[in-house]
Amino acid sequence: MYPIRFENLYYKKVWGGRDFEKFRQNLPEGYIGESWDIACHDNGTGIVQNGEFKGLNFNELINKCGDKLLGSKVSSERFPLLVKLINSKEKLSVQVHPGDEYAAKYEGDSGKTEAWYVIDAKPGASLIVGTKNCSKEEFELAIKDSQVEKFLNKIEVKKGDCFLINNGLVHAICEGVIIAEIQQNSDVTYRVYDYGRPRELHIEKALDVIDFSLQCDNLSGIEEVFNGYKKSILCETEYFAIEKITIESSFDTTSYIEHFDILTCVDGNGNIVGEGFNEEINLGDSLLIPASLGAYEIQGNLTVLKSYPMTK
Repeated sequence: MYPIRFENLYYKKVWGGRDFEKFRQNLPEGYIGESWDIACHDNGTGIVQNGEFKGLNFNELINKCGDKLLGSKVSSERFPLLVKLINSKEKLSVQVHPGDEYAAKYEGDSGKTEAWYVIDAKPGASLIVGTKNCSKEEFELAIKDSQVEKFLNKIEVKKGDCFLINNGLVHAICEGVIIAEIQQNSDVTYRVYDYGRPRELHIEKALDVIDFSLQCDNLSGIEEVFNGYKKSILCETEYFAIEKITIESSFDTTSYIEHFDILTCVDGNGNIVGEGFNEEINLGDSLLIPASLGAYEIQGNLTVLKSYPMTK
């Protein structure tokens, strides 16, 4: 096995931009809002771009490799995670995601808990994370009166900020950011408010699932310093965990037989080196580390997020 790179799946959005051109050479025309980079969903399935398995789609890869790819404790019935990049030239809708039970009942999909890591932010860029000073009744009235914005917790952000967006938390990405998003493998979104754009809203379902008690912290974790690198755990949820690894020269590690890992480069560039492979990893890249890969080294001057499913 070797680190698997997938073709980027680009999606045009009314709020999208062109900022991926700073580090990507393959951007199609138009306003690109999302790049799905590790994706195995009905709405987007990646194609292997490198090595022995080049040309296989993600489902074919899983069928061919099974536990060697996913790990001994990860079900092959549904790949658990989705990793994407988001670029916003304009505000995204104010929205919320359901939990597993609600999503299964009404959408036939998984719930959606996600994490945002700010790769880049223009001066004054902001995110909306949660509500403030309102009850469900007050928020519902504000929706009807187009006064939602006064109840939104809007915060200014910078490169390196990270937020956990649990299902039930009202949120929105605003103008001028590039976000790495690690999430449950789901594409269910309920729009609450869309700044007057003529798109469908899902107010009744949104009000069903919003948890007005949820708050959102800027995640940093306790950073441990080692020879050649620094490491911290940004979050551990029931669905996934994310570690941040800042590499100054090299980082020796090994895969875990129980689960796969995903490496997402959020700054700098380098190489993933092991027996029989040497894969570049540059800003914006995500590569899948198979469970059976074994020992490998990340070389260079870069920061990566290592995300993986939580297993029991």
